[in-house]
Amino acid sequence: MDVGNQTTFNEFLLLGFTDIRGLQILLFVLFLLLYLVTLLGNIGIILVIHIDHCLDTPMYYLLSNLSFLDLSYSSSVAPNTMTNLLVERRTISFIACATQLFSFAIFGTAEVYILAAMAFDRYIAICLPLLYTTIMKKSFCLQLVVCSYVLSFLQSLIVTTSIFRLRFCRSNVISHFFCDVPPLLKLSCSSTTFIEILIYTLGGFAEVSSISIIIVSYVYIISTILKIPSASGRLNTFSTCASHFTVVTLFYGTVFFMYFRPSSNYAKGQERVVSVVYTMVIPMMNPLIYSLRNKDVKKALRKAKSKRV
Repeated sequence: MDVGNQTTFNEFLLLGFTDIRGLQILLFVLFLLLYLVTLLGNIGIILVIHIDHCLDTPMYYLLSNLSFLDLSYSSSVAPNTMTNLLVERRTISFIACATQLFSFAIFGTAEVYILAAMAFDRYIAICLPLLYTTIMKKSFCLQLVVCSYVLSFLQSLIVTTSIFRLRFCRSNVISHFFCDVPPLLKLSCSSTTFIEILIYTLGGFAEVSSISIIIVSYVYIISTILKIPSASGRLNTFSTCASHFTVVTLFYGTVFFMYFRPSSNYAKGQERVVSVVYTMVIPMMNPLIYSLRNKDVKKALRKAKSKRV
């Protein structure tokens, strides 16, 4: 992409959160703690799943990929954000900005597809248990994961390339703490109508297709659970997908709030708060949700701890 010939700036200035030094240090400490928990939690989940043979199942294979994506898209934003809290001039080059946007988009989009694959896995396990081993083979799970990454790569490449073909001549100040789609579009002096339609089309495909799979899966899951005669049986069955349902609610709630609403509804600084939630808080919470609510993961963690001792 020939960025230099189409822009009047060679770098962006990230506005960040605040210029108050004391508050910057406080935010740095907070974000550092969030990021460390994210690293430890997601790496821990990945290691436990790959070490413990009892977790060698399709559900936990998909969960390990979810942890990898959480770790990756948080890492595409958090280190740079923390660095900018400690320096006076918060600049980022065009290439670095494009790289950050692309990496964040590819991992975030892949997570959308993986969450849908996990919902389908729970549907087969609960509604068609006799066919589970036949349908959810390792080869099929691998195909689901590969398709998720390929689709997210292509969509992110198209979006990133399209955005950085624009001319940015109004200003080089990004009213955000990282390179994201909405604040970048606001800086363009070129027409963004086509790109906005493209982004909504690609993003809409990813979101609508995955959320449709999730909704249909849970309709069948809930219908099957309600047919179980005992209350304890219903509770035990639903507990197998409670963690996934919680993660889906948190993730999609923030994504829809951030990207699928009119730009006129953005309050000053509001998008930065929401962005902190889905770039730092949710990736930190996902491993906690699965480790605290999943008896198999808790058992594997206790086993790994006892071996280490």
